[in-house]
Amino acid sequence: MSKAVYIATIEPNSGKSIVVLGMMRMLLGKIAKVGYFRPIIDDPASGEVDNHINTVISHFELDINFKNAYAYTRSEVLQKYNQGKSGEIIDGIIRKYKSLEEKFDFILVEGTDFSDEGSIIEFDINVIIAKNLGIPAIIVASGIDKKNEEIAGNLKLAFDTFNSKDVEVLAMVANKVTPGCEQELNTAFEKNFKNGVERIIIPRVNSLINPTIKEIVNELDGTVLFGKEYLNNQAGNFGVGAMQLRNYLTHLKENSLVVTPGDRADIILGVLQANISDNYPKISGIILTGGIIPEKPILKLIEGVSISFPIISVPSGTFSITNQIGAIKSKIYVDNLQKINTSISTFEKYVDEDHLADRLITFKSEGLTPRMFQYNLLRRALQHKKHIVLPEGADERILRATSRLLASDVVEITLIGDQKKIKNKAVKLDIPIDFNKVNIVFPTESPYYDDYVQTFYELRKHKNVNLDMAKDMMADVSYFGTMMIYKGHADGMVSGAIHTTQHTIRPALQFIKTKPGVKVVSSVFFMCLEDRVSVFGDCAINPNPNAEQLAEIAISSSESASAFGIEPKVAMLSYSSGTSGKGADVEIVRAATTIVKEKRPDLKIEGPIQYDAAVDMKVGQSKLPDSEVAGQASVLIFPDLNTGNNTYKAVQRETGALAIGPMLQGLNKPVNDLSRGCTVDDVYNTVIITAIQAQGL
Repeated sequence: MSKAVYIATIEPNSGKSIVVLGMMRMLLGKIAKVGYFRPIIDDPASGEVDNHINTVISHFELDINFKNAYAYTRSEVLQKYNQGKSGEIIDGIIRKYKSLEEKFDFILVEGTDFSDEGSIIEFDINVIIAKNLGIPAIIVASGIDKKNEEIAGNLKLAFDTFNSKDVEVLAMVANKVTPGCEQELNTAFEKNFKNGVERIIIPRVNSLINPTIKEIVNELDGTVLFGKEYLNNQAGNFGVGAMQLRNYLTHLKENSLVVTPGDRADIILGVLQANISDNYPKISGIILTGGIIPEKPILKLIEGVSISFPIISVPSGTFSITNQIGAIKSKIYVDNLQKINTSISTFEKYVDEDHLADRLITFKSEGLTPRMFQYNLLRRALQHKKHIVLPEGADERILRATSRLLASDVVEITLIGDQKKIKNKAVKLDIPIDFNKVNIVFPTESPYYDDYVQTFYELRKHKNVNLDMAKDMMADVSYFGTMMIYKGHADGMVSGAIHTTQHTIRPALQFIKTKPGVKVVSSVFFMCLEDRVSVFGDCAINPNPNAEQLAEIAISSSESASAFGIEPKVAMLSYSSGTSGKGADVEIVRAATTIVKEKRPDLKIEGPIQYDAAVDMKVGQSKLPDSEVAGQASVLIFPDLNTGNNTYKAVQRETGALAIGPMLQGLNKPVNDLSRGCTVDDVYNTVIITAIQAQGL
């Protein structure tokens, strides 16, 4: 049984990082403990670490020490080869790998980079390592500047070489293929591969190929004069500003990197003005050549202007610099989340992950880990993309979450607010959002405004609402967003980053209303603990539920757990366990438990029960030895809001658990409330669970 896979390439700059990042996300969604290993790495610069290892370990928060994630540096390997000790290399790699194999359920092994393009032995080394580790391989090749027959031929040669060494090849990946050539390449693949090997074609994605300004600065040994916070800008293209300004402006393209001598004040100031003009494309940066720093009056002027790109000074001349920029090959770094998210979403878009995983994973991991849960959330949301409205469109957290959601291509989004303010804020904060993919609406300017006003009036006139009141209500972003859902113009809403809980859910209660048979709108948090996911309810809505309400919260929470892949084992929490406790508060919990058993005899439920007895097996067995819930509860129902809200926050803060929610339950259509102290991650996760809720309607 294989417990690993080897990602190999046959050439430099194949873009195998897309495959590594995508595979790691896929594996973490299906396997409890995933490790990462690089047998051979490039020699890091003094004081630095290998970029691949740093990116993967940091982004996916893997429990691996950096030194344990690789075996040798390139110089160490060459030294041993020159000494005739090649066997020691393989022995050392196997020892390192086996130590990881004991700790992890599965290991993703990444082969060498072909950084030394003159290395003859590098391809053979990858084949030998995969063979000696006894693991299957996935081979990646680049389609840049190659004809389809050449791509297929190169991969076939690599496939035959691995096969000749008895290394099973699971998949062949043609990456960076010219868009539009996929079908022709697939035909070429069919001629070369007859035995059913997985064939994956990933078109070229320019945003992954374009270097960031940070990479350019490092390569050119540049000095950042202004805009250090914008170094992750991508240089879509670059051009030399040598002609007169009026002519040069006509050559600007989206995300242009401007290269010009440092004494060309006219070009510098003209580009600054063009960047804030609606009539010219966005600039990614300015490179000032010749080691010339602009004069003080120009520097002073720049200091007083709001810019959204870096200005860099480099010592070399313009001609030399342009040649150097053209030769830069982009990499993916841990702090460039945009490229990481784009890589993962690209992999998920072009790879049949379930089919690949079926071939790859030869055992089933027990339980549902937080990684699996989050992965499964994303996968489910991607199955049927839903349209989510975010009424607080100008909030920075909402904009940053929108950027991540668009990069993941997981939902369609409408932002409510002033279009110009929203776009300007995104530019000012350097938040990469493709506004061609986002719908922005201002309530009173919407073509639906009058219809929404009339609809609201008809729905609420029995409550003495007149047309003028309806107009005022529909100008409110929460009411407008909720009406979008009611009318079918959106599938769900997430709000509360700025507004109160009452402001968020009041419109939903007025005309979205509750599901048939449901009287209580309640909430749950998905608490992603170190080794499991628990459902906490109700920690956000109902202050002091009575027995009937508490029973309904328990039933709704158990249904939410099931809907999100968690087997419900319900613990009705109290300050005593079993029949020992007395008092009004315990009796409410005891009565609620009885009601649930009568309404849902199929549910596994225990109550009243204390928290420790609910989640700790030893305590649970000692206090309630015959219970099928004690010690293994997955759904924990708190007796009141005070207890629930404080407990979830205490668990979150003290254990570092990720709390996803609150997710409201009981409404006809999904509306979810954020905390005003929410993070970008909170917004991102809440939008995804809202989209999944909408799928179930």
